[in-house]
Amino acid sequence: MLTVALPKGRIAKETLEIFERIFGDSFAFNDRKLILDTPNFRFLLVRNQDVATYVYHQAADIGVVGLDTLEEQGLDVIRLLDLKRGICKVAIGMRNGEKLDLNKPDIKVASKMVNITKRYFEQRAVSVEIIKLYGSIELAPLIGLADMIVDVVETGATMKQNGLEVVEDIMTSSTYLIANKNSYITKKNEILDIYEKINQVIKAEQKA
Repeated sequence: MLTVALPKGRIAKETLEIFERIFGDSFAFNDRKLILDTPNFRFLLVRNQDVATYVYHQAADIGVVGLDTLEEQGLDVIRLLDLKRGICKVAIGMRNGEKLDLNKPDIKVASKMVNITKRYFEQRAVSVEIIKLYGSIELAPLIGLADMIVDVVETGATMKQNGLEVVEDIMTSSTYLIANKNSYITKKNEILDIYEKINQVIKAEQKA
């Protein structure tokens, strides 16, 4: 039996659809339940930010989570497979018409992705003040709280609606299948089996 941590919402739905294609069964959470038990799997529905934590602490053997979240949290888990879903970018956004000037003194950056932001500017030897926000990040440059934001961008529509534009991409993210290191040893055959089956589905989609 493998325990699988899934993030609530679209990614959980897409992952369960992959399992349905592989096994020909129906995989669906009833009502507001957070646990789905099947003969070979136990699925847990958790917050996106918590998936890697469940896997890292072996409360789940495997999980599905965005690469941006993995990079931000830096937890020591095995990245098994890029599922080629939920593709987005982590990007720098500024007010329309403004240019990214890394020589400017006292740069303030608003983001919920503090570690990704810190690494990006450190690699460029630029000193910045990072202001951690949990939501409505687009507001920060509009009211003078920050010079720019670092955020996840899918279409860029939210930035555009708020008078911002992407000035630079930091990384591309997509959904990854991850595994706990101990589980990978103790349940290696089961994990590799599901890895192979999912990989075949992804490859078939890429060819189609």
